[in-house]
Amino acid sequence: MFSRQLFDPDTSTYTYLLADAARREAVLIDPVRGQVDRDEQILNELGLRLLYTLETHVHADHVTGAYLLKQRLGSQIAMGSKSGAEADVLLEHGQGVRFGAFVVEARHTPGHTNGCVTYVTEDRSMAFTGDALLIRGAGRTDFQQGDARLLYRVVWDEVLSLPDDTILYPGHDYQGHTSSTVREEKAFNPRLGMNKTVDEFVEIMDNLGLAYPRHIDVAMPANLNLGRLEGDPEIPAVDDAWDDVVRSPSGTPIVSVDWVAQNRDQYRIIDVRQPDEFAGPFGPLKGAELVPLGILEAKSVAWNRDRP
Repeated sequence: MFSRQLFDPDTSTYTYLLADAARREAVLIDPVRGQVDRDEQILNELGLRLLYTLETHVHADHVTGAYLLKQRLGSQIAMGSKSGAEADVLLEHGQGVRFGAFVVEARHTPGHTNGCVTYVTEDRSMAFTGDALLIRGAGRTDFQQGDARLLYRVVWDEVLSLPDDTILYPGHDYQGHTSSTVREEKAFNPRLGMNKTVDEFVEIMDNLGLAYPRHIDVAMPANLNLGRLEGDPEIPAVDDAWDDVVRSPSGTPIVSVDWVAQNRDQYRIIDVRQPDEFAGPFGPLKGAELVPLGILEAKSVAWNRDRP
């Protein structure tokens, strides 16, 4: 699995790119609206197809880039089913999200907000905790459905129960830290670790005295609507009347293998795999043209739009 940690200096937000480098499929965890150009450029440079944007919760400190990425790249937006937000995919506790050969598991970790989700890789080597568990800290519980007792329980049940060497990647950090481990947080987290009881945790969280998030009045309503702001253009609807287009369970428009076999002589078919895959044991579809995904956008500019 390929991974990349990205940072937004305005909100101290981390965005995580995970990808199957062989199959060129990717997900982005917690994209930031102000960094969408950066994220799109990285995806294009690496020749990756973005399947999903995964939100850890409804953010109060920044507007998600999910809507713009969906508009530009066709990615699906996934959030926890308890978030109360609009999304293409509402993830239940324990539900997996697949990209290429890899899967991340969505674990509900409410307490900071009702819809908080921690994403855990299938091999348990990495966990992306959002604001539920921060490095040497925890997400605030003084607004937006906050519940300190619940947060203490779910972090211990769903995150700190992972193997000690699981690497933890937070949604934010304000001290320059990039990652931690389960072992470290159990030993050194002054809020949740160091043998703190739930009552001690509640007392700590009740007395933090944190400032009101500066972007909350814009971020909250936008993030409940996929990160869409007033003035953003509509995402064009897929014309489901085009032959036998149907939708997969995640909402992706598809046609069946049988339909392609029966109709391929009538259409221009583009194979977006890499050259080694095109020439590999599975071979090309008869009559398909090879245009790898990384150069597809540039090549398609010159295509005859009258040919379907």
